[in-house]
Amino acid sequence: MKNSINTILKTSQLSVTTNRIKILELFQNSGNALSHADIEKLSGKHFDRVTIYRTLQTFVDKGIIHTIPTADNSIMYALCKEACTSGHHHDDHVHFICEVCGSTYCLDNISLPQVNVPKGFSINQTNILVHGVCKNCK
Repeated sequence: MKNSINTILKTSQLSVTTNRIKILELFQNSGNALSHADIEKLSGKHFDRVTIYRTLQTFVDKGIIHTIPTADNSIMYALCKEACTSGHHHDDHVHFICEVCGSTYCLDNISLPQVNVPKGFSINQTNILVHGVCKNCK
């Protein structure tokens, strides 16, 4: 797994640092989206808030992770698929938020509906949040 993390960082033209490796490992091991607070909890006392924030922002900028807005105006982060690059996210998929455990999942196999906006408008990003109960909590 460390080799793939190193490859992700090198492909994104980022230095391979202990902090970046540990944060990417948290995403890979979690299997779902994480918040800033989740990363703080999972990493123990390894990182301060600013280090986590800067690392997450760098990963978003480089197309390694994408943001997921939530109903309470907080932000979750999830690993991008291989199609994302620096400044060009292609993670237009449905996000599922479990109302029992609070986990957020990327549902990659569900197509987004076509959204027709009025003339003169352009769409940069579409977000669909689905709330319910995940398979682990049913």
